Amino acid sequence: MALILGLPTANATERMRAWRALKACGAAVLRDGAYLLPDTGACREALASVERDILAINGTAYVLPVVDPDGERFIGLFDRSEDYSRLRTEIEECRGQLTAENALSTTRQIRKLRKGYEQLVSIDYFPGKSKQQVDAALQELETAVSRALSADEPHSRDLPITALSLGDYQGRVWATRRRPWVDRLACAWLIRRFIDPTAQILWLNSPQDCPADALGFDFDEATFSHVGNRVTFETLQASFDIREPGLDRLAALVHYLDIGGIQPVEAAGIERVLAGLRETITHDDPLLAAASAIFDGLLAAFVKEEQPNE
Repeated sequence: MALILGLPTANATERMRAWRALKACGAAVLRDGAYLLPDTGACREALASVERDILAINGTAYVLPVVDPDGERFIGLFDRSEDYSRLRTEIEECRGQLTAENALSTTRQIRKLRKGYEQLVSIDYFPGKSKQQVDAALQELETAVSRALSADEPHSRDLPITALSLGDYQGRVWATRRRPWVDRLACAWLIRRFIDPTAQILWLNSPQDCPADALGFDFDEATFSHVGNRVTFETLQASFDIREPGLDRLAALVHYLDIGGIQPVEAAGIERVLAGLRETITHDDPLLAAASAIFDGLLAAFVKEEQPNE
C-alpha cells in the first residue's frame, strides 16, 4: 500500500508527528511525500491513523493499493540490515565489557537491547540472515550473563527425559550450588511444592561436594540439570510430569531469566526483585524462603488469569 500525503508547510509540529508515526511502523520512503507498507491489517490501521491525523489539519492524504506483479520490486526499500548491524555492535560491546562484577547491572542493559531487537523485528517485514545473527548474538550474551551471575552454570545435555514416579523421591536430600540464582531458586521451590514436600535442600560450595546419596540439581553431572533447550526447572517439570495450572507460564519466566529467549512481561520486575533479595539476604535458606513466597504469588496470579471470567 502507498500513502501519498501533503502537509501544510506552516505546521512543522504535525509534519514531524506524521514522520515519526511512519518511521515507527517501518514505512519505506518511495519519494518525498510517498510511503509504502505491506498490505496487512496492522499496516492498514497504521496508515489509516496517519491519514486521519493529516486530514484533521487540512492536509491531503490518500491510501492507495500498489500493484507489484512479481512481489519483490519494493522489498529492498525495507532492508533493515544497517539497523541490525548497529544493534549487533551494541551487543558485542556489551559482551566485551561483561565481568562477574558488573553482570547484575548488565542484565538491565540486556533488557534494553532485547526491547530494541523486538521493536526492530516488529517492523522487519522481510527478515533474513541479519535477524537470525542478532538473535543468536543476543541469546549468547544472555547466556554469558547467566554464567557470570552463577559460577559453574551447567552445560546442556542432549539426553532423553525419563518419566519418574513421585513416590520414589520422597524424604530425600536435594543438593545444588550455594548462592542460588533464578533456576536453582525456582527448582528448590518446585521440589518442595510439587515433588517432595519434606525435601532437605543442601547448598554446596562446589558440585564436587555433593554427597553420593543426594539428588543433585542444576550443575554438570547432576541427577537433574539442563537437557536440550530445557533449563533445570523444566527438566524437573517434565521428569515428574507436573501439569499444574499456571506452571507453564512460571517455567517460561524461569527459562527466560536463566538463558534468555522470549521475554515474558513479568520478567524485568521479577528479576529485579530476586536480584534485590540475593543482594540483601546472605544466607541461602532465608533467601529460598523469600523467593518461594514470590513464586507462590506468581503461580496464584497466573492461575487466576487463566480462569475463565465468570
